Amino acid sequence: MHVAIVHDAVGESDAPDAQDVVVQADAVARALGDLGHTVCRIACSLNLLAVKAELRSRQVDLVFNLVESIGGQGRLIHLLPFCLDALPLPYSGAPAEAMMLTSSKTMAKAWMAAGKIPTPAWVGPWPGTDGRRDEAVSGRAAWIVKSVWEHASIGLGPQSLVRNAGPEEILGQLKPRAAELGGACFAEHFIAGREFNLSLLADPEGPQVLPPAEIIFEGYTPEMPRIVDYRAKWDQSAFEYHHTPRRFAFAASDAGLLARLAELALRCWDHFGLKGYARVDFRVDDAGAPWVLEINANPCLAPDAGFAAALAKAGIPYADAIGRIVAASLPPA
Repeated sequence: MHVAIVHDAVGESDAPDAQDVVVQADAVARALGDLGHTVCRIACSLNLLAVKAELRSRQVDLVFNLVESIGGQGRLIHLLPFCLDALPLPYSGAPAEAMMLTSSKTMAKAWMAAGKIPTPAWVGPWPGTDGRRDEAVSGRAAWIVKSVWEHASIGLGPQSLVRNAGPEEILGQLKPRAAELGGACFAEHFIAGREFNLSLLADPEGPQVLPPAEIIFEGYTPEMPRIVDYRAKWDQSAFEYHHTPRRFAFAASDAGLLARLAELALRCWDHFGLKGYARVDFRVDDAGAPWVLEINANPCLAPDAGFAAALAKAGIPYADAIGRIVAASLPPA
């Protein structure tokens, strides 16, 4: 097949989180070539008509969708899948509706709540029409303020954790913080506990849950927020970058918890209508109860990222995984 890898349009001056999509595209292109496909690459900008014209002129059979933002805006991530549906042209990963639903963290949380999937209480978003206040949290608590639309931990740092605040108080803090969080933000009840992520990969027999990973906060003092913030992901000079390793080895006593996480990950896959591959992020509180933080419908496919690490732990070659994602993208024969 002729496969077009479509990804964000990035420049040399862009931040590391934006540049990472080029690393992903390189790795996916190598894997597709190894699988015998013809590959081209297209940078996706706000000029979607130009993208459409290029796809048609190249006579593409399938799009491998690596778009994470358009015009630097994560909230536009779903535009390309909707355009591909209109052509129509098959593409990898989640359908357009699922991409839109998961890319808005507050819409995703509302959909989780509707499906009885445990997710931490939240207030917001700002700007918004409802000023939602979750009655599940009363009194004062710790909150983490997050971007509604931007992923890759953009805007997250020690300042994101607000301790000992009531719901109305934290709601009032959203507007001043929105500009540094992509223009829209919300506050989530902070779960002080363990952090896990579970990757899922399409399989003819149904989605396969890859080995669970736990993020370890090595050497963190009590004052340091135990969160995977922007520095932990992207700043190679930062303490956080070098002290948040993932681990795949667990004590026998964790077996019940890991089974529960896998069950919830599969429920998220079904409830959101995911496809191809995905990642579900969890926190587990001190009582051992898991909470779903976010669902990433197109997790990073860079060779040094968590999805590739989970593949390696499962003994699945990277190219084989790309092949399974491609197979899941094709319409039934």
